[in-house]
Amino acid sequence: MKSSYELAMERLNSKNGPAKKLSAKQKKELAEIDSIYSAKVAEKELLLKKEMEKAMIAGQYEEYEKIEKQLSSERKRLEVEREEKKEIVRNK
Repeated sequence: MKSSYELAMERLNSKNGPAKKLSAKQKKELAEIDSIYSAKVAEKELLLKKEMEKAMIAGQYEEYEKIEKQLSSERKRLEVEREEKKEIVRNK
């Protein structure tokens, strides 16, 4: 009788094929992509959180919410961009 882990791995392999092993070069490229995009996210957060703070102090709550939504969309955009670049590296 197979364990649930073994059954899950069989299903995964049958859907996507066996997982590919990444080379050291690919791992390094993936780490670089993560590093770059983590820095981009941090940069956007610093900039926009500063703007949010200014809006809150000035009592501009609508502007605060607008900037908050912008920050959220920037994070999502950068995450999608990061994953697209990582997928390109994985498929090399």
